[in-house]
Amino acid sequence: MSMYCEYYQAQVNVPYTWFIGGLLRSEDNLVFERTLDNNSGTIEFFIPQGLERQFLDLMDCLIRRGYVYSYEKLPNRLQVEQEKDNVF
Repeated sequence: MSMYCEYYQAQVNVPYTWFIGGLLRSEDNLVFERTLDNNSGTIEFFIPQGLERQFLDLMDCLIRRGYVYSYEKLPNRLQVEQEKDNVF
């Protein structure tokens, strides 16, 4: 079992960045989100194990409503950075 969360990045409709953040923060412990680049609307999401399906359902809803353009699952950048730091 990994101690790292699932990791996603999304391209969002920039005027709705704050709305998306507020919505996700209102869902206790569903996700930790952070804006990577406000100009391009790139947000990253860290999803605890066991909550990925709920997150995906919410993201699909946000896409249907035009708040999110796309999202993708990527390797958790924190885990990748730590592995780089541990290389001798």
